Amino acid sequence: MRTFAVASVLIAVVSAGVQVERALARQAPPAAPQAQAGGNQAAPALPVDEIIRQFAAKEKEFKLARDNYTYRQSVKVQELSDGGGLGGSYEMVSDIIFTPQHKRIERVVFAPQNTLRRISISPEDDRDLRDIQPFVLTSDDIDKYSIRYLGRQRVDEIDTYVFFVSPKTIEKGQRYFEGQIWVDDRDLQIVKTYGKAVPDIRGKGGNENLFPRFETYREQIDGKYWFPTYTKADDTLHFSTGAQRIRMIVTYKDYKYFAAESTIKYEGVTDQPQQKAPPKKP
Repeated sequence: MRTFAVASVLIAVVSAGVQVERALARQAPPAAPQAQAGGNQAAPALPVDEIIRQFAAKEKEFKLARDNYTYRQSVKVQELSDGGGLGGSYEMVSDIIFTPQHKRIERVVFAPQNTLRRISISPEDDRDLRDIQPFVLTSDDIDKYSIRYLGRQRVDEIDTYVFFVSPKTIEKGQRYFEGQIWVDDRDLQIVKTYGKAVPDIRGKGGNENLFPRFETYREQIDGKYWFPTYTKADDTLHFSTGAQRIRMIVTYKDYKYFAAESTIKYEGVTDQPQQKAPPKKP
């Protein structure tokens, strides 16, 4: 059976009405990365290693913060003919919420019948949707990747540093990101990614799990964090039995800060549960 990995790392960079220029990300990450056409190869204001250290630290902060937010996630995958005609489709809308016990769960709110025929959704798809699509290159993960500085590039109204990222080694059973990232040169936060989840999986008996290239944008939430809000892929997957074009769109909406009641103990004395107030919006 052929499988398609929903490789979305899901992320939209639309900051306070700033539309990020999507055309910049539609080219595949080069095998031997070069600074993109129109990019500025001038040296950055900070040493490259320091930029990497700072954005990786920000990414860890982002990951921890996002774990305290609820949101609505929408995934749509479509099979397309060479001419763009629509074949089968898969769609799921779910709310990422917390139980009263502060357990993070996914509650499905809309899931029409899956009509995919030539591709299917695999466990790797779900894993990528959770761990790779909202691509987080944190200080905990940075040593797993080779990171090459490509230059500076202005993306609409955002001045960015551009890096090419690839895993140093691929360990069995692990998932990684390979592609380009755009880092805001002021806040040193990742605002856009373009690439794919790796590795593709080609197993015995014709089982294949291939992953499309995707572009992901982030939006600033609560005036501080750049969270994923939009991912799109329109790619052709080359299976051994033939090519299949697919389109995928993933959105993340309605981010809301969640703070559970907590009980604090000091030397055997227990305080009453208190509700944290959400951060004030600008």
